Amino acid sequence: MKTSLKIIILSFSLCITLVNAQTKIPLIIDADTANEVDDLFALVRAINAPEFDLLGITSAQFHTSPLATDSTVVESQKINEKIIELLNNKNIALPLGANKPLKNNKIAQRSPASNFIIEKAHLQQKNQKLNIVILGSCTNVASAILSDSTIIPKIKVHYLGFWHNPENNSYNKNEFNSRNDSLAVNMLLNNKQLDLSVMTATTSQHLVFSKKIVDKKLKGNGGIADYLVNRWETYKRWWTTKDQKQKKWIMWDLAIIEALAHPEWTQQRMFLTPTENTKRQINIYTKIDVEKMEADFWQHFETILKQ
Repeated sequence: MKTSLKIIILSFSLCITLVNAQTKIPLIIDADTANEVDDLFALVRAINAPEFDLLGITSAQFHTSPLATDSTVVESQKINEKIIELLNNKNIALPLGANKPLKNNKIAQRSPASNFIIEKAHLQQKNQKLNIVILGSCTNVASAILSDSTIIPKIKVHYLGFWHNPENNSYNKNEFNSRNDSLAVNMLLNNKQLDLSVMTATTSQHLVFSKKIVDKKLKGNGGIADYLVNRWETYKRWWTTKDQKQKKWIMWDLAIIEALAHPEWTQQRMFLTPTENTKRQINIYTKIDVEKMEADFWQHFETILKQ
């Protein structure tokens, strides 16, 4: 009797573990982490999160920044490595991305990152897609597709970029992420078979954190907490003269991570692509619940502090 009971309990536990693994979202995050501040907050929310099976964080280039060096992807890579170190998670791969944008729409900028995306896409189960969140330039994902187009039905891309007016469905691609590889952005938009969702700058701009609250929640806690505070205090915004004391920061990238974890806090609609692109429909986030998203971030961070 005791042996039978142990077997039943063990089988039940294995079933629960299997169900939990299957309900987690298989995810790769492609991040130009060294470009700004919000990338770091987004990564911290995703790492060790119960909603995600985070397979890897790939580094992305941001060559159009006036602060850019000739190796922006290496800068992003270093911060990715530091965050993983501070959060003590050695199970997340950190493949290096391409340092330059696409030269044309036919030749990939191959890198360990694009190879990693291809590898993980092919490992997905038949009825499951690999989710790829792009927080910066689209170079690595576009390169993966150019290198192996058979991954297209196996991936779902979530892109943070360009401006969009849902009232008249007008687009403005003169936005930082989009400018860093316009060819790659258009390649994703033009691919009729690609499952593409976009968190626009128009929508994500409403998720704003205040320095006062960040200091209250993080300052003096050491580790990743003080690392985030230090990043905020030492990174100087070059694109605006407003709020020079940096009392507030738009958490563009965090918005798309929260939306993926909690789609119930968003409004989404299907729209036709820009007129200059192949005519097809893509999913665009038109509204987010910023209060719930911010509260959720801090709730997740409290679990980090307790570890």
